[in-house]
Amino acid sequence: MRIVIGQGSCGIAAGAEKVKSALLNENVGCEVSVTGCIGMCYLEPIVDIYDGDELTRLVKVCENDAKRIAEFVSSKDKSTIEDLIVSDEDSEFLNKQTRIALRRCGIINPDELSAYIEADGYTALKKAVCEMTPEEVIEVIKTSGLAGRGGAGFPTWFKWNAARQSDGDEKYLICNADEGDPGAFMDRAVIESDPHNLIEGMLIGAYAIGAKHAVVYVRAEYPLAIKRLKRAIEQASAEGIIGNNIFGTDFSCDFTIKAGAGAFVCGEETALIESLEGHRGMPRLKPPFPAQSGFWRKPSNINNVETFANVSWIINNGGEAFSAMGTDGSKGTKVFAVTGKVKRSGLVEIPMGKTLRDVIFDIGGGMKTDKSFKAVQMGGPSGGCIPAELIDTVIDYKALGATGAIMGSGGMVVMDESTCMVGMAKFFLDFTAKESCGKCIHCRIGTKRMLEMLERITKGEGKDGDIELLEELCYSIKDGALCGLGQTAPNPVLTTIKYFRDEYEAHIKDKKCPAGECSDLIEYKILADKCKGCTLCARNCPVDAISGTVKEPHVIDTEKCIKCGKCYSSCKFDAIIKA
Repeated sequence: MRIVIGQGSCGIAAGAEKVKSALLNENVGCEVSVTGCIGMCYLEPIVDIYDGDELTRLVKVCENDAKRIAEFVSSKDKSTIEDLIVSDEDSEFLNKQTRIALRRCGIINPDELSAYIEADGYTALKKAVCEMTPEEVIEVIKTSGLAGRGGAGFPTWFKWNAARQSDGDEKYLICNADEGDPGAFMDRAVIESDPHNLIEGMLIGAYAIGAKHAVVYVRAEYPLAIKRLKRAIEQASAEGIIGNNIFGTDFSCDFTIKAGAGAFVCGEETALIESLEGHRGMPRLKPPFPAQSGFWRKPSNINNVETFANVSWIINNGGEAFSAMGTDGSKGTKVFAVTGKVKRSGLVEIPMGKTLRDVIFDIGGGMKTDKSFKAVQMGGPSGGCIPAELIDTVIDYKALGATGAIMGSGGMVVMDESTCMVGMAKFFLDFTAKESCGKCIHCRIGTKRMLEMLERITKGEGKDGDIELLEELCYSIKDGALCGLGQTAPNPVLTTIKYFRDEYEAHIKDKKCPAGECSDLIEYKILADKCKGCTLCARNCPVDAISGTVKEPHVIDTEKCIKCGKCYSSCKFDAIIKA
């Protein structure tokens, strides 16, 4: 037997390191190793026990369970750990996925090169550099239909070919791992769980475009990802996989890592290049495009982590195998980080062509509470809200674009009926306004003015004509902004106005928040006929705004009330309402 403990960031945050220490202290009598995130973040910490080919998966394990696990290893009696074994229902979370980019995540040890090689690692690189010309590699990627997974969905082969055909002996291949969308963690999980897969995909890309230098731009907020990637680069370098004359060929390539300071705008490729060069991250005018003049004004190619994570599979299995999955305009699979008011949050990889319902209800298990599904935000602050009536929208670039949202890098935030859509738009505008680099007036000033309007509306200070003015500002910013940040910043506002205009009107005309989320527009009241006088609400009130005697109805002093909602959440008799 051997024990494997999930130690991605989610597992560690849930206590996986304490679980590992407890198991080692129990002297379980078998190998104890680690792996990355398998995607079932809502069930962490996860412990996998392998007995030959038989897998027993334990979920929500704590350090106090170590003794029982040791007993199971010794006796093989599953009754000792029966309550920890993953349910059939939760197992469907993985069983209903098709994994390519995530195929080794949560399976192999990310710190061991040998584990990657045993799982067919670096066979695609060897095939590419020893058996194929760069042009043949690009042709396979073209056949696959692989599009950039960072958001724009631009054909990968086209970018590679443009860089390949650009003049110059010095070229750069860059990985954009500056994952900044709220609720997105796909790239982080891939680097933490399968760093050699990223390296292999990048080396194949470098060979295809003729680059001798590869750079990974990753945000400094991902310390575990950086640590594991550094180790992987050192291991691959020691084996001659990175460096000079790779696999005895004329192909040579070195690797460096740049830890970015966490500016969202650096997700835009030219702003990323500026940051790489030591300048403030601000976008450049295009053309020229990076393929002609990029890093240090040399021909450069930039793709994101998930794009490179697909490359080795495509080379080994053929472009036709990848293009067989998906729709006519969107090939292969796509990884999503599913978060919010959904039962099973985590990483999901599905073939393009599945629907939002498939992801949110079939794989994600539906709503976490008994409240109804209301909307899903796709594409982070650059995306838009898709309402419940469009739950059967097909997941591909064209269909999602038709709703006003975008595929984006793969963030998927699920909302129920308790979510205020005006507040949600304000949340994303607050993010983009703060992250604007300030280079162009439309984005720097326009997002700020939009945010101010949304703040007024959520405070009950909205005026007639605000909705129309918001829409006018949105289109002006989209048309005038220099880069993708400004051009897409209005999307959350435009889609919430399009699908939830009645909520905007309620905030402006009735001074009410239908979802009961905007604190300035709600008032807590105690229903005298339901109040039992248990005093629980009064004891939980941080400002002593609730008064009354035991077993008698209580009252709330609205002048003192700070609308924190603690009374509402603590009442066991549904005696407190939001008015």
